[in-house]
Amino acid sequence: MSGVTPRNDDELRFGESARHAGRRRRGPWGALFGALTLGLVVVLVSGSAVAAVAFNYLNQQVQANVVQISDTNGPPPQIGAIEGGFNILIVGTDTRAGQGGIGGDEEEVSSALNDVNILLHVSQDQTNATAISFPRDLVVGIPECPDEDGDTKYYSTEPLNVSLYYGGLQCVVMTIENLTGLPIQFAGMIDFQGVIHMSDAIGGVEVCTTGPILDEDAGINIPEAGTTTLQGPYALAFLRSRKGVGDGSDLRRISSQQVFLSSLVRKMTSDGTLSDPQKVFALANAAVSNMSLSPGLADVYTLAPIAPAVNDIPLERITFVQYPGFTGGSGVYAGKVQPNETAAAELFALIASDQPFQLSAVGDDRGSTIDPNAPLADPAATDSPVDNSGLPVADGVSGQTAAQYSCAVPY
Repeated sequence: MSGVTPRNDDELRFGESARHAGRRRRGPWGALFGALTLGLVVVLVSGSAVAAVAFNYLNQQVQANVVQISDTNGPPPQIGAIEGGFNILIVGTDTRAGQGGIGGDEEEVSSALNDVNILLHVSQDQTNATAISFPRDLVVGIPECPDEDGDTKYYSTEPLNVSLYYGGLQCVVMTIENLTGLPIQFAGMIDFQGVIHMSDAIGGVEVCTTGPILDEDAGINIPEAGTTTLQGPYALAFLRSRKGVGDGSDLRRISSQQVFLSSLVRKMTSDGTLSDPQKVFALANAAVSNMSLSPGLADVYTLAPIAPAVNDIPLERITFVQYPGFTGGSGVYAGKVQPNETAAAELFALIASDQPFQLSAVGDDRGSTIDPNAPLADPAATDSPVDNSGLPVADGVSGQTAAQYSCAVPY
């Protein structure tokens, strides 16, 4: 299958990973924002006319897709001036419009839903970061949001993924701010094509699975356990797959998405992606061409400090978590995800106080689990792994750090 390369050569895989196991790698969010920033500025330092044209092209792409996330139209906040760290919301939309039939018939769906919602919090001292994934079916209070016509919807209690329909990216920001108590200074929204082109730009992402994964609805078929390289439409299919992983729920899909994200981090930080100008330009172009950004992220002078702000955070202190919730509720929660308010309150108290924490296990053993072939630390490495054993434990919260290797669990 084009774009899907099954690999079971564990010895080779172990050898490749071991070369980088002890190296202090650049933080993933520094890598991601670094790619966007470098895509705009690396062309400048080359000093060529072609570089100037490339910069102008990317900058125009960014400015063409600006979307407001608040009623305030003042200058975007500067990273160094934000107290209590900063927060960036990334929203993945399921819109079919302009996607060339990817995800379904364009005419069948008239409204966009925010099916992927990831909030990145970076501590004020820039020593730890947390990426929180919110289930699309999480039933929350959606506040009064202004729509594009200037009207205001009434407060309602509904699944999170309808907030984009009600009031665009601004309504999603308002909803998650109310839910978490964290102010969101920056936000961006990406569509199907953006995921496809960004995975192509870096040459695909290796994903470990504990068995075959088949989901005809999503368009993914991984025939056997092992490591598979996913890119283009197949990377998107894996990220969209719900019926192929865990118990077929959105909660388990988030776990498998974190397997992909952690592998993406290792890909970007270990093979020279960000030192290759062509890859950097391709990655930045794929991002800015398929994303709508808040004014702060669309301003290169604001965007540029984000990468160094998180550049030196060790992977052990970058944690992917899922907003705690459970299924099986009744009433408004029937068939949806009910927030675990106790676990959520404890989690966001830690995040708001910039307190690093640890999780009780890697993954949830239903959508993802620890990789049994994870590489061992290189005894010759000069940098020792950061020890999280003395940190408080976030009870009732599933996820993993960026340093931990994990595998998706089939349905």
